[in-house]
Amino acid sequence: MSQDNIKDQNADANIEITPEMQAFYQRADAIIGIANSQLGPEAHSGQVGASLLYAAARYSASVASIGFVKGDDFAKEKDDIVEFYVKQYRQMLSDNLTDYAQNFDKYVQLNQDDKPAE
Repeated sequence: MSQDNIKDQNADANIEITPEMQAFYQRADAIIGIANSQLGPEAHSGQVGASLLYAAARYSASVASIGFVKGDDFAKEKDDIVEFYVKQYRQMLSDNLTDYAQNFDKYVQLNQDDKPAE
């Protein structure tokens, strides 16, 4: 989902887009752009999505490790860390699936427009 789609969704809910939210969506759009650039004859959306999910997990593990001095202490927090990230992902995925379903025709058209001409 692009930043413009989020703006539309938030406008409907009368939520003000703060500079921090704007930066958040810009970072997400940049990462989505990189993922989309990987699509082609060598990789379909399922493969790119799997790589993106792996990258998110790997990056999250790195972020979660910040502040720990010993690996043993970090390992003791594994279940809580996993629970935190799974909860965050579940909410974000649910919100985006709802938004995509509500705007399906618009987003499908956008996706068709993004495909390279053959």
